[in-house]
Amino acid sequence: MTAPLSRFRVDLLLLLVAASWGSTYLVAKELVTPDSVVALLELRMLLAGALMAAIVAARRHRVTGAELRAGVILGIVLASVFAFETFGIAHTSATNAGLIISLTIVFTPLLDSAVSGRPLPGKFFLAAMIAIIGVALLASNGTFQTPSLGDLLILIAAIVRAIHVTSMFKLTGNKPRDSLHLTTVQLVTCATIFSAASLFYGDPIPHFLTGLDPRRAVMFLYLVVACTVFAFLVQTWAVRRTSPSRVSLLLGTEPVWAVIIGITIARDFVTVTGYLGIALILAGTAWGRSIEQRHQLTLAPRDRQELRAASEG
Repeated sequence: MTAPLSRFRVDLLLLLVAASWGSTYLVAKELVTPDSVVALLELRMLLAGALMAAIVAARRHRVTGAELRAGVILGIVLASVFAFETFGIAHTSATNAGLIISLTIVFTPLLDSAVSGRPLPGKFFLAAMIAIIGVALLASNGTFQTPSLGDLLILIAAIVRAIHVTSMFKLTGNKPRDSLHLTTVQLVTCATIFSAASLFYGDPIPHFLTGLDPRRAVMFLYLVVACTVFAFLVQTWAVRRTSPSRVSLLLGTEPVWAVIIGITIARDFVTVTGYLGIALILAGTAWGRSIEQRHQLTLAPRDRQELRAASEG
């Protein structure tokens, strides 16, 4: 296979992942109620974790103690991301959820800068402010009222997701870690946490399953297979065949897909002010990503090596 064709295949698969993630908010919105959030997450993580564990077992590569420890810690944080995100989706629109969560793109460099002590360019803070103003306009949708509970929960999810990304860099950077092993341990950890939580809160799995008609059952399987297992496998495969920056750029189109799907399929109502907010979010996050990537190129060679190792970990 020629290099351009191979590159096209990688890019196409990454765009499919971004599109599937963009559709996650609509699919989850169709499947959950506040009482069924934990049951959905429990079943999703149990199935996804089992599929990933089967793939790891087929490879016959042992999960190391270091991978297990890092994966459990990251899995606890990831479970928090899923919880805030899914409870938020139950209380807001698919469009709002997909766009507000994209603030992770600006929160992550801010958090990494605070932890590492490496200052960011002043322009980055301007880009972050543009994106945050966009969220305020979108959440108010022209009425300038207090953001909904769902919007606030998604905002918290974006902050916790930034903590997850930063923690991953710290726990795996410059260390020999298998991405597939780390992902599997994280999903199994999430499954364990949500299984325990389901004993005390919300609908049990049998009750959740009885509410799945054929259409909703297909949507749930799509959530597990396409949005979870397929997405993580493609990430692991693609990052070794292209640059981390290219992976980040293509996966960064997720909010664009979320907007397209939310408005055209979910028929989410958006006012002129909301559309202005959408434009500011997309512009601010894209500009912030561009500034942060250029800033990485100015780092010392050792810092760049650590960042690349963390991205490929």
